[in-house]
Amino acid sequence: MPRTGGLVLAAVVGGGVVGAATHLTVPAPDPTPQIARVSAPPPLLDERVVAAPPVSFSGMTWRDYHGVSLPYSAADGPRSTAGDLASGFARTPSGALLAAVHVAVRANAQWGPKVFEPTITKQIIGPDASALLAATRQLYNKRRGKLHDDAALGRAYVVLEGFRWQGYSPDVASLDLVSAGPGDSDMTVRAVTRIQLQWQNNDWRLIGPPGGTWGGAAASVPSANGYVRFPDGGSRS
Repeated sequence: MPRTGGLVLAAVVGGGVVGAATHLTVPAPDPTPQIARVSAPPPLLDERVVAAPPVSFSGMTWRDYHGVSLPYSAADGPRSTAGDLASGFARTPSGALLAAVHVAVRANAQWGPKVFEPTITKQIIGPDASALLAATRQLYNKRRGKLHDDAALGRAYVVLEGFRWQGYSPDVASLDLVSAGPGDSDMTVRAVTRIQLQWQNNDWRLIGPPGGTWGGAAASVPSANGYVRFPDGGSRS
């Protein structure tokens, strides 16, 4: 069964999120990595931006999504999970955080075209969205082997450990997500990925990563120290 080397929540696994056994391809930076920003217009030029809005985990539950434990909130979303997809997030800091997690995880070849295609085409915007879709299709076809079209590639082995805000307003948001997965010799490897969001058509949309790969928005990181830790649901093994 495929194992995940590192993720963002969109794991830096061969340019995808949760993928087969590959490792982080970005050299380890200092504890505060400089992450490439997306080529879309900077979303944080909003005078209402708050540097670190409070997020409450009260009322959130954690459920398994094909090997990845994801948070759910009756108040902040997702309100719809039909067809293994996720949409309907509140226009709140918690809603933006939940959207970042759910959309980034699903915009990945691991779950097959029935999941990643509608996720990317409907929930990811910006000039690099089409490149992300093309790269994800290419990665899926490369890894699919003898599996039938649309088949998922298997479960993932990724843990979401924490996050740190870069800024939030009711219209735009930016945050860094830390995820961990097994690398060579069962060593744990971690990635921090910057995710930018924009409120559009009554829901949060992610801005596509630079060049259409999550690796363009990510770096390896030695630990989740200095980040807001997810509660037990997100840090389970």
